[in-house]
Amino acid sequence: MYKEILRGVDNIGIFPTISFAIFFLFFLGLLIYVVTANKAHLAHMRTMPLEDDNAVNKPFQNASNEK
Repeated sequence: MYKEILRGVDNIGIFPTISFAIFFLFFLGLLIYVVTANKAHLAHMRTMPLEDDNAVNKPFQNASNEK
């Protein structure tokens, strides 16, 4: 049933080409971003989840230490 519907659509062969082009351009853009990214910024972002001195959590740490 679906094959018959899709056969009736004009220029349906272009959709796989467009999908591949979008995927390839996204992948290429991501690759360019990774290669040209500031290494110091990436190193800082890599260690962020492991840092203890997060200013957002300090009030909660101080409140728990006072009890």
